[in-house]
Amino acid sequence: MEIEKGKTAKYLKEKRPVPKQVTEQLKYFTKIKKNILNALKEGDKTVPQLAEVLNLPKDEVLFQLMSLLKYGFVETGEIDDMDEFFYYKIKSNGKN
Repeated sequence: MEIEKGKTAKYLKEKRPVPKQVTEQLKYFTKIKKNILNALKEGDKTVPQLAEVLNLPKDEVLFQLMSLLKYGFVETGEIDDMDEFFYYKIKSNGKN
């Protein structure tokens, strides 16, 4: 008797579908992630600069940015002239 690969995962997906709220949150995070990374392609930016470009509250930008920092998409750069905010940039992969 041959066991079909992925049968357990398929069964679980059918019995316990992902809640719509979780799917919507993931879509939102993916959209914000893409917008932040696109903004950082133009150059290093601080949290207030990103908030202005993305038209989002600073606390929302900071939360999303910290997630991107945690998962290795961005890194901190220099601190601004007023010693208030770090500049964030897309993390280099070492191939530059």
